[in-house]
Amino acid sequence: MKPEKFARLIVENHIKNNTLPEFPDKLTGIEVEKAGSFVSIKTQDGDLRGCIGTILATEDSVIREVRNNAIAAATRDPRFPAVMEPELDNLRYSVDILHEPEVVTGISQLDPKIYGIIVASESGRQALLLPDLEGLDTTEKQLAACMRKAGIGLKEKISVQRFKVDRYSE
Repeated sequence: MKPEKFARLIVENHIKNNTLPEFPDKLTGIEVEKAGSFVSIKTQDGDLRGCIGTILATEDSVIREVRNNAIAAATRDPRFPAVMEPELDNLRYSVDILHEPEVVTGISQLDPKIYGIIVASESGRQALLLPDLEGLDTTEKQLAACMRKAGIGLKEKISVQRFKVDRYSE
């Protein structure tokens, strides 16, 4: 089963019946057993409806990781109310499987089309942005947006990690 179809199946079963479907043995195209993942839910018009994920694996399988993040994206993204049953036919799903983050030593090692970023301040504030997001087409825009998301001031010292994703979208 394709990862994005699995995310849809999980959310629809959870919202309609408060149940979970049978898990497939494998998700098509995913070769790793464990990894962080993000599930993004958008309307047919492209508006974000929910997005939740994990940087590193928190479960014993990537299938469980996607399951948990799909339910969380639909029901626990603090920016949105929980998805309701009448919305389900109007939603599109994407699943990002994260590669291990790596520390960058300079801005030249970043590319917002290829890499997502994790920005952290010395005070402990941290945020993540996935790669290839609409409107964040330069490294400077991506860094600024990630710092804003984390509440990090422009003068604060930061560390940056980059990561690639394998993206599966409807």
